[in-house]
Amino acid sequence: MNKLLIGAFTIAAMLATSPAGADQTPAASAAPSTMPAVEAMPAVHHLVYRFGWNTKATKEGNNTGTTTIDIVGVAKDGGLTVNATDSWWNAVQPKQSSTCEVYANGTVTCAKPPYALTILQAAILPLLGQNYFSALTSSLTSSWKQTYNIRATFAPGPGMGFAGQVYTWNCAYALTGKGTIPQQPPLVQIQSDGTLKQQGGRYTTIDQKAGILFDPRIKMPVYVSEVLRVIPQQSINSYTIEMKLIRT
Repeated sequence: MNKLLIGAFTIAAMLATSPAGADQTPAASAAPSTMPAVEAMPAVHHLVYRFGWNTKATKEGNNTGTTTIDIVGVAKDGGLTVNATDSWWNAVQPKQSSTCEVYANGTVTCAKPPYALTILQAAILPLLGQNYFSALTSSLTSSWKQTYNIRATFAPGPGMGFAGQVYTWNCAYALTGKGTIPQQPPLVQIQSDGTLKQQGGRYTTIDQKAGILFDPRIKMPVYVSEVLRVIPQQSINSYTIEMKLIRT
């Protein structure tokens, strides 16, 4: 819990100096065959998350960097088309770029070559789905289930990767809102617990436990602290991801 509080104070300071302001709202999205395509949205919506892989999300240091997400349009089936790029600290070139579609329930489909998604991008893109946190509109202490699919091949990362054939991963999560943080309203604290299950291949399962801070003013997650455990076990079985929104 202390980790989330520290993250909240950090994010609040960043948002206070961000040009986005409290009134900005993200582009909306729609789930395939269930909602109409979005009509009005900015041509480009630019998000930057600072990340730490098995370390804190700091400005510099090994296994740190930024994930940049550009929402560039609406696909014919209603999904948001996004470009996501991981840039690692001290690297000359970005580590990996992905072009995918994000749907309202959190489904992510990478339908263009190389069909790749990094594990960092997979940690944040589903959370941008328009309806992912809609349960909070009725109560900030709501509990709900979120199920969706990720269709991609995971690009290799430091010590972890599933590069190769494209697979569908079934994702199922239980989430519980913990209300606003008293020291820094209106940020909402959320606990998430669930799995990604590979359909085919090695039938790999990734267990995930995460703490999330959601800002209802901009309708986006501003902080994610995640622990991943891979089954069957690898040489290293447990990983952590920390992500902080630093620019909108």
